[in-house]
Amino acid sequence: MGASISKEPSIHQLRLYLTLSEELHFGQAAARLFITQPALSQQIRELEKRLGVRVVERTSRAITLTEEGRALPPEARAAVAAVDRLKRVADAQLRQISGRVVVGTIGAETAMSHTRAVLGLLKDRHPKTTLHLVNLSFGDHMAALAQHDVDVVFLRPPVTDDIELHHLATEPRVACLAADHPLAALPQLTLAQLSGIPVVDMPEQVPRLWWNFWAVDPRPDGSPVRYGPVVTDMESLLHTVATGEAMCFLPMAAREYFPRPGIRYIEVADLTPSASALAWLRRRRSEATIRAVRHAAQEATVRADGGL
Repeated sequence: MGASISKEPSIHQLRLYLTLSEELHFGQAAARLFITQPALSQQIRELEKRLGVRVVERTSRAITLTEEGRALPPEARAAVAAVDRLKRVADAQLRQISGRVVVGTIGAETAMSHTRAVLGLLKDRHPKTTLHLVNLSFGDHMAALAQHDVDVVFLRPPVTDDIELHHLATEPRVACLAADHPLAALPQLTLAQLSGIPVVDMPEQVPRLWWNFWAVDPRPDGSPVRYGPVVTDMESLLHTVATGEAMCFLPMAAREYFPRPGIRYIEVADLTPSASALAWLRRRRSEATIRAVRHAAQEATVRADGGL
């Protein structure tokens, strides 16, 4: 193959190649990409032509990466990630121009009275603003801000240092246990009584400072928490608790918004409360749409405190 490069590879071709480098099988990679095998093969040949090097060795049964092909994935991933970031920033800027606000929420935050008050005031003060609500999982609710997938998020702190907050409300936390657990029959518990019971865990992309707070890790006596299965959203969390594999701590509002057969919510005497907050990226605080949501949150808080 010639050493000259006629064209730069496209991001689409790099995405295809990354999938093929993981699968090492044209058929499996094509199925994962929802394209035909001949179309994938053609794109890889075009990629090789543009790069001027062969990236895969083809046989009748399998493929292997060439030495050049093995060197490409880290740079290809970096290029794809850079373009994805560019698209997200451009989308965020377009939302600023159009007056569209993407609002993320986690758990039952959409149903909370303080959330409804903020969004209601935002629409009253900015009737031309378009709101798009997105329910986020545990794993992506802070990452969605960093990646510009959402403009603001209604969430439960703590948060990472790149995020600013406006406090909206405070409420107690409760223990969530399987209904047939011996402690579930008690009217109130202490953290000492819950010591040793596994707590559901979070995916690795979840900031540990967030889940350490919600798992109460370490406990007041300094003992570490023992973790159970990893969960990604409320449904998997509640299922894991109901089957007795682990427990968790949730805001008291979960009693109303997430009642489930096989689960009991019990007050914990020495458990610190939780907060609800509006969150945004610190570096984006002055953008017009985010500033509008922040001001609506501030006004809603004043009204809730009896100031208006």
